Amino acid sequence: MEILNPAFMQRALLAALLVGITAPAIGIYLVQRRQALMGDGIGHVALTGVGLGFLLNTSPVWVATAVCVVGAVVMELIRSSGKARGDIALAMLFYGGMAGGVMLMHLSGGSNANLISYLFGSITTVAEEDILAICVLAAFVILTTVGLRKQLFAICQDEEFARVTGLPVRLLNLLVAVTAALTVTVAMRVVGLLLVSALMVIPVAASQAIARSFATTFALSVAIGVLVTVSGTATSYYVDVPSGATIVLLAIGVFLALTALATPLARKRARRAADAEKHCTLEVPGTPADDVRVEA
Repeated sequence: MEILNPAFMQRALLAALLVGITAPAIGIYLVQRRQALMGDGIGHVALTGVGLGFLLNTSPVWVATAVCVVGAVVMELIRSSGKARGDIALAMLFYGGMAGGVMLMHLSGGSNANLISYLFGSITTVAEEDILAICVLAAFVILTTVGLRKQLFAICQDEEFARVTGLPVRLLNLLVAVTAALTVTVAMRVVGLLLVSALMVIPVAASQAIARSFATTFALSVAIGVLVTVSGTATSYYVDVPSGATIVLLAIGVFLALTALATPLARKRARRAADAEKHCTLEVPGTPADDVRVEA
């Protein structure tokens, strides 16, 4: 295939595949915890890491990873403290991260094109040295979200119950935050720091429209993520449009399609449930007015 001939497209498609898996995989836990915008906040902080990487003339991916992890841990500690002014502290962290990144990028002599490619994604920016970092970080995210799915699901549903059962709630909460931070750095080359949160949330929201269990939602979210990232990256190559924006718009399209499908599907399920109830419930003849019903 023509699209696989350029080396940069081989790297871009591999990165897109990993992003499509990792973003919804951690996003489903963030949505369950009602922290859908956490990825957006981490993306703001990651920009400081990118600017610092350019200033130090080293890999922006690894530096952004370190800065993101620290920022995510601070965000989780602020959230768990429950202080009334925690939202103000988070806002200062988000906007400070964005401002710091722009300033460091300027001091390093980086161009606006470099800044925009990290903010909104660009398939041509996936370099050879980035692939190893992306693969290592993606492997950690996948192993964590799949291997600890029962524990992570428990703390996302009910922290107090999870604590009573003996789970290390604080440690698992920090692990979710760190995993989200790593996902942001995995996705920033393809989707962009300002759009990565959408890829964490939209496939999950689309899956929830038709799925009835956590396992089905998880699998369908990842499938949608892979579909939109790979097809969006391919579209950006053929049509010459921004990869991040294309991927997010495709994800929104899938969400709208599944949402439209959800209503008739729900009615069909309701009719099936009603028919099943009629067949399972038998009226006993010869009883008083308040019929005795025997469940088959």
